[in-house]
Formats: sequence, C-alpha cells, structure tokens
Amino acid sequence: MKKSSRECPNISHVCCKPPQTKSLTSSSCGRKRVMFDLKSFTNREAEFGEFPWMVLILTKELSGVDNNSPNYYTCGGSLIHKRAVLTAAHCVIGKEPDKLQIRVGEWNIETSTEEIPHQDRNVQSVIVHDKFSSVTLRNDFAILILSEPVNLADHVDVICLPERNTVFDGSQCFATGWGKDIFGKEGQYQVILKKIELPVVPRDRCQDRLRTTRLGKYFILDESFICAGGEANKDTCTGDGGSPLVCPSKNDPAIYMQAGIVAWGIGCGQDKIPSVYANVALARDWIDEQMAFNNLDNTVYQPPTD
Repeated sequence: MKKSSRECPNISHVCCKPPQTKSLTSSSCGRKRVMFDLKSFTNREAEFGEFPWMVLILTKELSGVDNNSPNYYTCGGSLIHKRAVLTAAHCVIGKEPDKLQIRVGEWNIETSTEEIPHQDRNVQSVIVHDKFSSVTLRNDFAILILSEPVNLADHVDVICLPERNTVFDGSQCFATGWGKDIFGKEGQYQVILKKIELPVVPRDRCQDRLRTTRLGKYFILDESFICAGGEANKDTCTGDGGSPLVCPSKNDPAIYMQAGIVAWGIGCGQDKIPSVYANVALARDWIDEQMAFNNLDNTVYQPPTD
C-alpha cells in the first residue's frame, strides 16, 4: 500500500492522493488527526497523523570516516512543546544529549519518501526527575529540551497534560509506539505506528493483580505509577518505553490528555495483568517547573477550559 502523487507503479498497490498539509502558527493540544483513511489497515495500526504528538527517540551511533551511520530507535516520547519532549527517565538516564535525536511526524519507520516528511531535531539537554529510582523506576519522568523547535503542522502537534489530581480510572485510553508485538525473542518491532486501546485500572485492583506475579504478595505500587490493560494480547511491550498513554478529556472527549508514560510490565499482554505507566498527573508541577526554568511556555499543553 502506498501514498503517492504519481501514477501507481504496481497494480498490487493502493495509491492515495497525498493530503494537503499546513504549518500551524499555534498549538491546539491533544487533538487526534487523520490525514487520510486507508481502510485495509488493521485496527492496531494508527493512521497517518492520528497521534501528532508521538515522538521517536533515537540514539546517534557515529562511526567511520565521515561519522555517518544509522540512528537506532531507543524509546518513544510525546511532544509537549515545540522544544520539549516528555519521556521515561529509564530511557535516557546516563545518555549524553549530543548522542540523542528526536523525530516527529513519523509513521512508517521503513520509508523515507513519505509525501509529508518527518522532522529530526538534536537534543540540547536531558532533564531526569530528581527522585527517579533506577531500581524501582519510581518517578520515571524525563524531559528532553531540543536544540531547535519543531515546526507544528497537521501531523505534528503537542499533547495536553492533566492537572495534578486528575484521575483516569475506568477511562478507555490509547497507548502508541513502535515496540514489539509480543514478549521475547520472537517479538517483532513494528514498522507502522501501532495503537492499543486500553482501560485504566484502579490502583488497588492493579496492585492486587501484580501481587499474583513474581512480585509477590507484599508488593506495593508506588503512587508515581498508574496501570492500564490486563486483557490478553493487548498491551504495550518491549521498545514502547517512554511512549504516551493518552485518554479523552472528561470535559471534551475530542481532546486527549496524557495520563501515563510506558514504564514497565510483567511480560506483555498477559491476561488480567495490567502494565504500569508513570503517572503524568503526579508530575505536572515538576514538568511546569522545568519548562519555566528553561524559559519555555508551560501553558501550551493546558487543555481548553470551555
């Protein structure tokens, strides 16, 4: 299946006229967009531009005479400002900023000829939550400050962030990423951005479920986490770390807010075992502080009030 402005080169391809896109002078956070509709996709593949805040985080591997070699997929993230990406601390801790690069507007990672191109930006600084624990992954929050702003467009925009005390229990939400389809060596990284619809699981129920695993009956779920999922074969997985879990706003279901950041789990897609996400609402004050410290507008990810 292809999208092209030219004649289809092969009768097996389904070609679509490329959508018109425009730059946005200002963000309208949290709005899903569909640039074009390809009906033959599976229901677990996102459509182009559907999640415009989705970010690829790449590690630059420089080698050879000309210092050119492929960049390697490291984690996911979400765009919260033209110059800031929210991700998981476990993805970027210990990494030098000049070894990282982000990409927005991506969809199919195996092609570089998409009609509406992605944008790459270098990372100026890495900010890891001061109370992050590399042992328990408590406070698994990090912000990447970009060297230059991305250009907002129909397929590139920011996600809204919830207020500190927002609770999403019972909400039907979406997790997105290019991570593996199943756990283990047999799992394959995804070529096209995947989306999984997952319910947010109340903390007490999640803790009870996790206690039935190797974590044991005394496991305590830290308040810096929330849980989602628990349905067989529907889950985030290896490689999805740092990617967003987004939920519809209770005030306006057409606007999405980021409830979580993919943190950890017990395998992938086990029945009745939810996965664990960093609780973005808990980190809202910290995020606002870091943005202000870096002279970045911390209102761009505030959802509309009317």
